Amino acid sequence: MSYFDAASSAPLHPVARQALLASLDEGWADPSRLYREGRRARLLLDAAREAAAEAVGCRPDELTFTSSGTRAVHDGIAGALAGRRRVGRHLIVSAVEHSSVLHSAELFEVTEVPVSRTGAVSPRSYVDALRPDTALACLQSANHEVGTVQPVAEVAAVCRQAGVPLLVDAAQSLGWGPVEGEWSLLTASAHKWGGPSGVGLLAVRKGVRFSPQGPVDERESGRAPGFENLPAIVAAAASLRAVRAEAAQEAVRLRELTARIRARVPRLVPDVDVVGDPEKRLPGIVTFSCLYVDGETLLHELDREGFSVSSGSSCTSSTLTPSHVLRAMGVLSEGNVRVSLPPGTTSEEVDRFLEVLPGAVAAVREKLGAPTPSAVVREDSLVVDALGKRCPIPVIELAKVIGDVPVGGTVRVLSDDEAARLDIPAWCEMREQEYVGEEPAENGTAYVIRRIS
Repeated sequence: MSYFDAASSAPLHPVARQALLASLDEGWADPSRLYREGRRARLLLDAAREAAAEAVGCRPDELTFTSSGTRAVHDGIAGALAGRRRVGRHLIVSAVEHSSVLHSAELFEVTEVPVSRTGAVSPRSYVDALRPDTALACLQSANHEVGTVQPVAEVAAVCRQAGVPLLVDAAQSLGWGPVEGEWSLLTASAHKWGGPSGVGLLAVRKGVRFSPQGPVDERESGRAPGFENLPAIVAAAASLRAVRAEAAQEAVRLRELTARIRARVPRLVPDVDVVGDPEKRLPGIVTFSCLYVDGETLLHELDREGFSVSSGSSCTSSTLTPSHVLRAMGVLSEGNVRVSLPPGTTSEEVDRFLEVLPGAVAAVREKLGAPTPSAVVREDSLVVDALGKRCPIPVIELAKVIGDVPVGGTVRVLSDDEAARLDIPAWCEMREQEYVGEEPAENGTAYVIRRIS
């Protein structure tokens, strides 16, 4: 079985396992106590904090261990906004942030900064979004779904000039290297780099106004109440140091493997859109979407073939809505596959994945079939009734009938699936047809496409 979902959670690093087992014997006592066992636990905690701070690029007394990366994000945003409550409650986020950031932002007045089709923000967009009452800006160091690296240093400079702190979600990138730029707050999650789950990092620079919210106690400078999970913290810090030592060599190797996937998938599988920045990206992540494919079914096919991958398609989500990242980028969402290679992935595993993928996609397309569309011809226009059918069916039906109208003619696809709002325009771009727009329709929306070739 080949595990290709490291962006969700990386396999436990051997160093993390060793440190975890060792600290279970040595680090079980309360590090706040003055007796021998407590002092021993305190030494372990202090050493872990120093190691993690060195990797982050901050002072040890600026770093707090939390119970998860999500907890670090929630506490970081709430504390920074509370500390600057006299300035205002306005928050700036990018449209492709992790859901933990977006859910925190819902509690405040927020401006979402758009991204390009590669998933990158423009520093100019942050300039335009700044207001006198802006209390905080947030930006991920790299995207968790498509791997695009963000211009953190440039955005940090823009925010610093305006006197606005920048919180960076570094969950996906911290294992590969420190975050550049003059950021103010930083969060991360240990299980993303091969540490144990249940450990997050929150770094708050000296001089940043910060007021912890909720009940506090004396632990972690009052920023993370509760007894420290010392064995997990020690393992997290040890594994971070270990993966950093291996990062440069492993990054070169994984970039070669993902470049192979990016180049060969469009040649092996017809009607595929490879998304994300081809150059400014994390080493191990490559994402692509397949037309006329149900994402969940494709994941099951690949799982049967021995490959664990993930997807941003709406059919794989509990909300049955497309990935907010793919939607913000304006790219195809259905039939989406994210391959995120963990360190140690072999060339043979990637080659076998490329051998299996075309057959898996073809099998899904055959299972879905191409249902006979309910079409009504009206002179040089045609109406496709896809109401009640989930994507990719509306797109499949569009593809089957576009040739039935003359060049310059239009097809109106009636659909009540939210994913169609993203996938039909993406199909038009891939097929070099004109997407005219959408119109209200009874029980759904009418998407208008003009045939131009």
